[in-house]
Amino acid sequence: MKPGDIILTATRSLREQRFRLALNVLGILIGCAAVTGLISITQGLTVEVGDQLQLFGPNNLMIVPFQIRAGRGLVGQGMTWRDVQIIENVPHVKYLSAIVGSKTAIYTYKGERYTASAFGVDSIYFEIFKAYEMAAGRGLVQSDSGATVIGYLVSHPRDQDEAIYELGDRIKLTFRVGGEEQEYTFRIVGIMKEIGGTFGSEDDNSLMIPFREAQQIFQSGSKVDFVALTVDSSQYVKQVTETIKDRFNDGVMIMDYEMIQQQVDQIMGTIEAVLGGIAAISLLVAGVGIINTMTISVMERTREIGVLKAIGGKNSDVLALFLTEATITGVIGGVMGAAFGFLLGTIVGNYIGLPVSTSPFLGLVVVGFAMITSVLAGLYPAWRASGLNPVEALRYE
Repeated sequence: MKPGDIILTATRSLREQRFRLALNVLGILIGCAAVTGLISITQGLTVEVGDQLQLFGPNNLMIVPFQIRAGRGLVGQGMTWRDVQIIENVPHVKYLSAIVGSKTAIYTYKGERYTASAFGVDSIYFEIFKAYEMAAGRGLVQSDSGATVIGYLVSHPRDQDEAIYELGDRIKLTFRVGGEEQEYTFRIVGIMKEIGGTFGSEDDNSLMIPFREAQQIFQSGSKVDFVALTVDSSQYVKQVTETIKDRFNDGVMIMDYEMIQQQVDQIMGTIEAVLGGIAAISLLVAGVGIINTMTISVMERTREIGVLKAIGGKNSDVLALFLTEATITGVIGGVMGAAFGFLLGTIVGNYIGLPVSTSPFLGLVVVGFAMITSVLAGLYPAWRASGLNPVEALRYE
């Protein structure tokens, strides 16, 4: 038989067995949709995290005066203003900002109680994190007193239709310090643009107050919770990191763009592999279903196979016929599954506020995987059909 004849015969056979075809396609569709949907969401999450990392800045470092030790939690002596000066004197440090926080700030609007993370920063902080843009107003300056820069969600809580705070308004913040609640009033000098996303929502729900005032309010004395700095050139980032570690005898944890990116890639890769593996199980189940239905199809079409062989059909023709049917089934199920998976991923992503990566390459991989699964599942039934004796097949009732 010519290849064209095999394809036409396989297509006609599938049309005649629409219900069986629909069952096979449904099984493949579910598996492919699960694979496509889960992986597209995970890839979208990876893209979002990458965008969030851009806000951190490739030349920036965040120094935490503690280390995470297995079984011991946070280990370290903390950091004082003297330690900050030591870091400031490290070669190639361009900007440096000590940070006090994060502390919980409570504010009330029309009886509704809200919370935000409060940080004490100096004016250099806004030079380091230039990617944080202002929707209104400005960042803190050295002469500010009783001033604050608030995140987008502080000004626009999700449960409110309109902004509850505008530029120039005063906001009353309550902090719990030493077991007692203390209230302070600040004037809003800046409102940051919405960062959005899963990770940016924390920055959106934060506010910055002058460093010196934060020290007094939180009674932190000379202690510092974090240090943010900018290296004057990306080629010196590793050098500055090693110098700081040496001066503190590895007693601090230093986070840079590359380290965070590697950790995120590793975590996202693991998540993607696990979710893809779980979804692939659905394709395996679909493959078992194809084996079952095609085996039954061989039994039902025994006389047809006998006639085909009696008029000159070869074993290879019968094998090719059944494998072609499996291939067509896989392609139909794969295409429909990939399309449905992208649609489902987009709907879920929009609902939870995540971007979804609808990569054509992912769609092609899923369709190819579905086709291979179908062909492998159809191998045994096809081989069995090709091996039937034509005389016995014609006698089959």
